[in-house]
Amino acid sequence: MSGRTQGEGSSGGPLAGMRVLELGSTVAGPFCARLLADFGAEVVKVEPPQGDVVRTMGKVLDGKSLYAASILRNKRLVCIDMKREPGLGLVRRLAAMSDAIVENFRPGTLERLGLGYDELAAGNPGLVLVRISGFGQSGPYRERPGYGVIGEAVSGMRHVTGDPDRPPARVSVSLTDYITGLYAAFGATMALLARTRTGRGQIVDAALYESAFSFMEPHVPAYDRTGHVAQRTGSKLPGSVPNNLYGTGDGDFIHITAMGDAVFARLCEAMARPDLASDPRFARAAARIANDQALDEIIGAWTSAQPLPAIEEKLVAAAVPATRIYTMADIFRDPHYKARGMLPKVPSEDFGEVVVPGITPRLSSSPGAIRHAGRRIGQDSRAVLEDWLKLTRADIDRLIAERIVAEATPRA
Repeated sequence: MSGRTQGEGSSGGPLAGMRVLELGSTVAGPFCARLLADFGAEVVKVEPPQGDVVRTMGKVLDGKSLYAASILRNKRLVCIDMKREPGLGLVRRLAAMSDAIVENFRPGTLERLGLGYDELAAGNPGLVLVRISGFGQSGPYRERPGYGVIGEAVSGMRHVTGDPDRPPARVSVSLTDYITGLYAAFGATMALLARTRTGRGQIVDAALYESAFSFMEPHVPAYDRTGHVAQRTGSKLPGSVPNNLYGTGDGDFIHITAMGDAVFARLCEAMARPDLASDPRFARAAARIANDQALDEIIGAWTSAQPLPAIEEKLVAAAVPATRIYTMADIFRDPHYKARGMLPKVPSEDFGEVVVPGITPRLSSSPGAIRHAGRRIGQDSRAVLEDWLKLTRADIDRLIAERIVAEATPRA
């Protein structure tokens, strides 16, 4: 079942046997590599001595980031100082042993470090290099710095998010970083699949702004052919009626989506207003779109006269897509999340165990697995250098003494 845990030495998952070197930081790169790790790839993450900045994000417990416990899960963590040549030499050697590399530096950084694709692929022609950046590896904006929210703004997505009478809003997660990390992982798997036919690797160029822009799909041809510039519409979805958030009698909210004619008819029955399904203003989708305000007022009057649980019960019974807006507390109480294994407890050396999001999507015969939570900086430095590069204990001791490599201090 998705979300199950496996031991450190597990070789399960469709990407089992693949070695991935993660040089990324913050969110998009680490999320991409985490997806590959969840599905069986052996991911070695290289962190600087101060650690990935993602360790400073989110809520902290006992000085440790709970966010890092999830996004760094299933990875072997190595601490190498890439600002010094001996450290870069170790990374080059790790790259030579890798099937794929995930990085999200500003374009040109790898080349300045002597880690450009041409150099790396010369000795490892099957290498797949996944490059995540704000604006891509080419074009006039290529060297601009860009976090996910910057790409979101440039993509047009930010412009259409929020209420029409307020400034553009943002989702309270690193949405575009996650979208881009997902595309990057998809690109990595496609490139590895192509390698089975060609024997050669390639570069995967995933740009934050383009990944977010791809979600603007309905608005692109609309502007091209009509000049229409999409605007913020709050909780409505333009061209889909009814599809909105409605207030309830107990001061809560419910979102109802019933744009199809058959679903709308079921909504009308649940509201004890079957006449609405044959009303010329609402009988067909095009008519509902033209009369959306009037229909929203009718539905809103019905919902505002009842408490949320009663509305949910009626709409679920009528097979009308509708739901309250879940909080995280709602999610942890929800039986469906539990039944689907989407809140697994996984082993954590920092927290004993910690709940993280389960694995998605679900594969019926080669599912992913969660083996452990994110670890401490450099916890696997010694083991990886021994396993991958065959360094001796004395070699590693010398690198640690010279502060080229660091390892996690033993827990008390």
